[in-house]
Amino acid sequence: MRVLVVEDDEGIAGGLAAHLARSGHAVDCTPSLAGAWTALTAEAYDVILLDLGLADGDGTELLRRLRAAPVGRLPDPATPVLIMTARDQVASRIAGLDLGADDYLTKPFDPDELAARMRALRRRLAGRAHPTIRYGELEVDPAARSVARAGAPVDLSTREFSVLLALMEARPHVLSRPQLEAKLYNFDSVLESNAIEVHVHRLRRKLGEGLIRTVRGVGYYVPAEPAP
Repeated sequence: MRVLVVEDDEGIAGGLAAHLARSGHAVDCTPSLAGAWTALTAEAYDVILLDLGLADGDGTELLRRLRAAPVGRLPDPATPVLIMTARDQVASRIAGLDLGADDYLTKPFDPDELAARMRALRRRLAGRAHPTIRYGELEVDPAARSVARAGAPVDLSTREFSVLLALMEARPHVLSRPQLEAKLYNFDSVLESNAIEVHVHRLRRKLGEGLIRTVRGVGYYVPAEPAP
């Protein structure tokens, strides 16, 4: 996932970014509402982790503005938002959810619980009830970041798994190279020009040539249904 952390506590933001990066997520951090809006107008995020008490205003201001944004361009008003805050009053939680937040987590929290809630948000957005993705002989487990083919485990690198998961979640839609890069790399990453092509080549070698299809000059996709 591409994740935007809006948090003005450097220790919390840095810890979250490191934890999520170890799980294969691409993470951008900003301490302000202004920085968050700039990031959202430049990049499509899978989830926003939003603190409320920020130096330049309340996080709910960003939430209101995001949900009111026009459909069909960035920022995407449908982007899932998880509020993370020290405000533990019931009224604060109700207000945040009624303003359009998808979930609410009170500090301090366990980073693993946060990661599980993020996966649940993505699962609901995809309209998928089961925690694993089953596709023919293939089974992809986002929580364990594991893949099995016909019951046998398949060893994938962190980036290979992220590419596979992005394509599986998007199927049958085509994802361009820039779209895949955005899910794997944050603003600070140094990216080789053929990185996506290398990951796709390795996935085909490990999972079979027929799984990931190429639309020349456009991008890659996984068919809606596996080949018989």
